[in-house]
Amino acid sequence: MKHLLIAFALLSGTIVNAQSEKFTAAMQKQLALLDSAKTTQDFQTVANAFERIGDAEKTQWLPYYYAGLALTRAGWMDKTLDKDANAEKIKALCVKAEAIEKNAEIYTIRNMAATQQMLVDPQSRWMSYGQESGNALQEGLKLDPNNPRLYYLQAMGVFGTPEQFGGGKTKAKPIFEKALELFKAEHPKPLYPHWGQGQTEQMIAQCK
Repeated sequence: MKHLLIAFALLSGTIVNAQSEKFTAAMQKQLALLDSAKTTQDFQTVANAFERIGDAEKTQWLPYYYAGLALTRAGWMDKTLDKDANAEKIKALCVKAEAIEKNAEIYTIRNMAATQQMLVDPQSRWMSYGQESGNALQEGLKLDPNNPRLYYLQAMGVFGTPEQFGGGKTKAKPIFEKALELFKAEHPKPLYPHWGQGQTEQMIAQCK
């Protein structure tokens, strides 16, 4: 009986390892495609693939996170994209991710989705989507006050706000610098988000 239990434990461990390796390989493949994506169709295709991985795994939040990230990149790039429809899809992916684990990284996606909706018409949408994007940053920082991507996004918001309303590059620069400091101290686990340092360095240069 003891030998049977040991054999079962070894078999179970082998199956779990195989599943983990399959998940890692699938994620790495799609992450490479995300990095090389250039068109809206590319980003949407990658997003769909990540969502399928998440639906198959059921216990991993990262696929839904990256599906949302892919769609935010489409939103930044494509001026003709329906920003509201795209953002609602992103938020639905965030809901799926948060059902598994609520964390600061997901709030970076929520911030970008709401920001893209706000930028459709900042004057009329600031009170709704502007507040939503700001709330996402605040909630994210409560969960992880040392998340560099949250500070990068906060600085981007300040940078894009006119000086007469408390924004501008002078106000944004120290926030970018804090983000960069946190990026340099970051040691993300495999497959975990690590984007943002290059963008932060570029923005600091623009603030000089």
